[in-house]
Amino acid sequence: TNESYANKVWITEFFFAFVPQSANYERTNVEAISKVGAIHVQEQVQFLSFSIDPKKDTPEALKKYKNIHCADCKNWDFLTGDEDFTHRLGIEHFKVFAGREEEAAGGYAHSGAFSMVDKAGYLRGVYNITSFDGSVNKIEYQRLLKDLKKIIE
Repeated sequence: TNESYANKVWITEFFFAFVPQSANYERTNVEAISKVGAIHVQEQVQFLSFSIDPKKDTPEALKKYKNIHCADCKNWDFLTGDEDFTHRLGIEHFKVFAGREEEAAGGYAHSGAFSMVDKAGYLRGVYNITSFDGSVNKIEYQRLLKDLKKIIE
């Protein structure tokens, strides 16, 4: 629930774990963001990865995924649940697309953007970190880091 992450900045993304490109991208970005300057990210920031494919991304599968990619990331949680609710959550609350797309790889499409919510629960920004070719959009990534520093300093 929201109370589980009270008084933290949330950096959220919507993904599905069985796409290899996503695995490297997300691990790299979470690790890099967690090392931002002299700020205490572990105490102030919560990374939330919402699965958009709950049939394949079961709690057990997500636990395995985390253990492979970032077992020691204590402030990175993987969430799964009702598919329709999760897709609406992405669109309505975090302002990112997540949904079924039969023609997309894996049968789902998602924006690849991260959203940042401040400690008061307000959406502060959406960051289009993934380029169309799957590479990191460095400008957007730096913008997220700059905004994160402002929020938690």
